[in-house]
Amino acid sequence: MAFANASVSAAPQLGSSSLLHDEPKLSASFSVLMGAPLTSCHPLPLSCMRSDLKRHFVIYSKKVSGLEEAIRIKREHDLRKPTVSKRRPPLRRGKVSQRLLVPDHIPQPPYLSSKVLPEISSKHQIHDSEGIYHLRAACQLAARVLEHAGSLVRPSVTTNEIDKAVHQMIIDAGAYPSPLGYGGFPKSVCTSVNECMCHGIPDSRQLQDGDIINIDVTVYLNGYHGDTSKTFICGDVNNSVKRLVKVTEECMYKGIAACEDGALFRKIGKRISDHAEKFGYGVVDRFVGHGIGTIFHSEPFIFHHRNDKAGRMVEGQTFTIEPILTLRPTECMTWEDNWTTLTANGCPAAQFEHTILITRTGAEILTKC
Repeated sequence: MAFANASVSAAPQLGSSSLLHDEPKLSASFSVLMGAPLTSCHPLPLSCMRSDLKRHFVIYSKKVSGLEEAIRIKREHDLRKPTVSKRRPPLRRGKVSQRLLVPDHIPQPPYLSSKVLPEISSKHQIHDSEGIYHLRAACQLAARVLEHAGSLVRPSVTTNEIDKAVHQMIIDAGAYPSPLGYGGFPKSVCTSVNECMCHGIPDSRQLQDGDIINIDVTVYLNGYHGDTSKTFICGDVNNSVKRLVKVTEECMYKGIAACEDGALFRKIGKRISDHAEKFGYGVVDRFVGHGIGTIFHSEPFIFHHRNDKAGRMVEGQTFTIEPILTLRPTECMTWEDNWTTLTANGCPAAQFEHTILITRTGAEILTKC
């Protein structure tokens, strides 16, 4: 969980008597439409030309070339027509149902005592073997829940239905859905559709054919949070948006590949930006990755854009990498619910996220099924 019309003259009709009066004259447009101009190897007397003219027309009329030229003109005319692109209506909020209940026996995170958004902890979360064991279990559960949620994505399904399924699977595993109640967030999962960058609140809106949806799952299990998200395709999505989704996932993995003990945090943003900019995509700088473990959100902040921030990774440290890319660079705008954040220009956004563990030689992805 992060943040000029060509005018075409009428062609003369073949065999028209007007062509047989006086001296034969062929217009340039007629020559172009019907093929090559009439020629003769030997000059003919005028009396012969009149009797031979029709035969020459039959020989040189070339109906096929005329048809080809007519097709060419029509094609050029069609290309000059303004193209009408069907733009999807802007995202509208549906009805948000009441928050779901969690059984009393399931341990709850400490921030539920207040609806105020918790302060970000300055603690860098570095774990021993026991902590890694528990964190890995929480992350594995989050990954399984996310895959199950993704299997529900299809036209006509509401994001509220996805929320219910996620909620049930998490509590069935004896865990708590971390977003529920965090700073007053009313649901158990974030569902961000089309131009929604992140923190979308599940509601009664049905998914449409051609939508994309990011589902962001975090679970709290045995005192540890596991956090992951993925953008899913709904039905028949156009190729430009499909590519955005694909490149966003690639960017996440390029950021992860920059991680190892002693590496600079800013290498992550450089790797992600380098790849995204090849395609002209925007990298959202308002929302960042974060440390994670027993605390939901802590330092270090993981910037996904180019930056000159100091700091190096340490073995045993855990944090999220969760870049958000937009089809075109844009600013952000947030709805009055103080959560749902959209692209200001209405273009689609995609996001992927993993929780990773820094090792001596690289990074282990903890939220991979």
